[in-house]
Amino acid sequence: MTHMHPFAMTSQHPFNLLTILGPTASGKTRLAVALARALNGEIISADSRQVFRGMDIGSGKDIHEYGAIPVHLVDILDAGEEFSVFAFQRLFLQAFEDITGRGRLPVLCGGTGMYLDAALRGYRLVEVPEDPTLRADLADMDDASLAAMLQTLRPDQHNRTDLTDRNRTVRAIEIACHVNRHGDSGEPWPDIRPLVFGIRWERGELRRRITERLRQRLENGMVEEVERLHAGGIPWERLDYYGLEYRFVGSFLRGEISRNDLFQRLNSAIHAFAKRQETWFRRMEKHGVAIHWLDGAGDMAGQALRLIGEQQ
Repeated sequence: MTHMHPFAMTSQHPFNLLTILGPTASGKTRLAVALARALNGEIISADSRQVFRGMDIGSGKDIHEYGAIPVHLVDILDAGEEFSVFAFQRLFLQAFEDITGRGRLPVLCGGTGMYLDAALRGYRLVEVPEDPTLRADLADMDDASLAAMLQTLRPDQHNRTDLTDRNRTVRAIEIACHVNRHGDSGEPWPDIRPLVFGIRWERGELRRRITERLRQRLENGMVEEVERLHAGGIPWERLDYYGLEYRFVGSFLRGEISRNDLFQRLNSAIHAFAKRQETWFRRMEKHGVAIHWLDGAGDMAGQALRLIGEQQ
């Protein structure tokens, strides 16, 4: 019998969405599962790669940890397809309504900053069609002019990668022009009241966990997974798009780097990524998202349930 926590889904709850965020290898899934068990919850994954079937080890999908807890937005697309923040937000809102409609508590869990923002910051993203006339005009401009144009259109530009890749800069300009012309979609945002927990580890300990987890993933068939995806028809450039693990393993499989290089270089790239995640979480706090930090080395579920008790 499932143990029902006394705070599970009473109508006078001050929050109706629990969120677990933290850097890679911080133990988010395990905590989300423990809290979902205690609070009659279901998990919504906020991860840009775990939506794909067959991309399990490279994306760090810890399927075995979920047990009987239902999980949404994992394994919903075929590997090789595209997934966007826009698509994530639409699916997140559907899952949120579905779970709450059944009287259960949605538990959002992940480390992809843009996805967390799309769920927590309360604005609807706009689906913007391609604008061939605008694209034709932009085709004659050099990269520096495009970047300057985007900075003018969106002075609060925070996604630096939009400026490092020409196609992304063009797309960002297209979106900014559309929003400036038509405004946001104006659809109402549901009444989402999040309670957000973040997982914090001492830096050296997090580094050790990241390295250990990478070692395990390589031993458990991560290279073979990427080989299988490529053999199944996904080109190398497409695999590169799915992030660090797929990019470095692809390099190794093409004979560009040695097995030892693969481990060393991928390991340091994941450490750098974890630092960027922490920077993003700090920015979320600056933008008004209240994050209750839990000590990764302690009893996180216990700390979280105590804080939940104090919310009443």
